[in-house]
Amino acid sequence: MLKTIKQWLNAAADVVMPRICPVCGKALDSDEKWLCRKCLSALPRTRYEDVDFNTMEQHFAGKVPIERASAYFYYEKGSPYASILHDIKYHNLPGMGRWLMARAVRDMQGSHFFDGIDVVTAVPLHRSKLARRGYNQSEYLARGIAEALSIPYIEALKAIRPHSTQTRKGALERWQNIQDNYALNKNADQLAGKHILLVDDVITTGSTLIVCATALKAIPNVKVSVFTLSSARLE
Repeated sequence: MLKTIKQWLNAAADVVMPRICPVCGKALDSDEKWLCRKCLSALPRTRYEDVDFNTMEQHFAGKVPIERASAYFYYEKGSPYASILHDIKYHNLPGMGRWLMARAVRDMQGSHFFDGIDVVTAVPLHRSKLARRGYNQSEYLARGIAEALSIPYIEALKAIRPHSTQTRKGALERWQNIQDNYALNKNADQLAGKHILLVDDVITTGSTLIVCATALKAIPNVKVSVFTLSSARLE
């Protein structure tokens, strides 16, 4: 009975203020969560997890040792799917990212990518940027994975100084912009010997993830893998 009332209220709310698919702009049906079925089925998956030494893993080779790396879907500027990332990051819809990451875990189950992961952590935001935005979108993404895998989420890293936006910077400029930006939190010693999954919203040059993974590797006997919601077309 309560479920029926809730469904009726949700349907009424959709009439007054329709929920919209961020990709195609179509009004969502009552049983569609964040994306419409058509756009969700056409999500441009990277499927990096199905490729040995994939292009994402190659970005870390020779810089920091990781176990494996993958991303859920491709991010391309101007693509309708780019609006997903923008909505999650800038339009106060981090819950959509949390939901997508739980779907990623389910969709990638056959690849065994998440097997053996002990704990999930996220690329942190500096407190000044966190105050402006109100949330760390990468934390929401990481928590979505942790909940789907029934493993802990731990804030293993902290941003120790702010940096300017990375959006318009080249690979070298990005690297120089974030050197010494991240450090381990005091609770990181409890992660000794664990396999940590490091999570972020997007990988472009990989500079932020490399710096964060390097910080995590200072933990004794730790293993690090990397997963992002989206990925630029890596070369």
